[in-house]
Amino acid sequence: MDPLLRRVTIPGLFITGTDTGVRKTVVAGAVAGWFRRRSYRVAVLKPVATGCVRRREGLVSEDAEFLAHCADARHPLDLICPQRYAEPLAPAVAAERAKEPLDWAAIQRSIDLMTRDSDVLVVEGIGGILVPLDERYAVLDVVKWLGLPTVIVARPGLGTINHTLLTVNTVRAVGKVAGVVINRYPAENAGVVEETNLRAIERWGRVPVLCVLPDEAHLTASLSPGVVAAAEVVDWAAIR
Repeated sequence: MDPLLRRVTIPGLFITGTDTGVRKTVVAGAVAGWFRRRSYRVAVLKPVATGCVRRREGLVSEDAEFLAHCADARHPLDLICPQRYAEPLAPAVAAERAKEPLDWAAIQRSIDLMTRDSDVLVVEGIGGILVPLDERYAVLDVVKWLGLPTVIVARPGLGTINHTLLTVNTVRAVGKVAGVVINRYPAENAGVVEETNLRAIERWGRVPVLCVLPDEAHLTASLSPGVVAAAEVVDWAAIR
């Protein structure tokens, strides 16, 4: 099958997760903020979002708003998130119920326009790596087409080894796994499970844990200081 999106022509990262609710957006925002503080022109992309809110200007992705703030984005929200649906469902299901098929050409247009005047592109997926986007394609296909190294966001607790290794192996079948970010780590009351899972993921997944982000509340439009500090230890620009 011919790709529906072209390979990205500037450096970048694709952020995915082991599941919904692991706060991929926080990690994507932290990565975008890291580049912004180093004077990169950062483009952020959320190709498709569901559970969007209705405003005067239409459907808006709050994830896209958050990413735009973290990146100090120059691009409008309709480019940052070109495909938006109201119901909080898998994109393929939301699109079918809304009777609005996913417009792949609109996603490619966003990529073309934003990469034209940017130094780096940070892409955030939706849900897990096998979430269906339409009748034929899933998030994994986007990873394959764009050709960006993938950062996998995972939980620290029980069950994360299985979820993370499944995601690592799936992504490796089509592209490069840059590493794993453990998010929402309970630093104040971590138990044996949390303390041992990091090494287990590295050992059996043969993949680095790039950083561990604390379980801190963040404001609607900003990252918590602990998350910013934890993400600072990684040289995100060196990942290719």
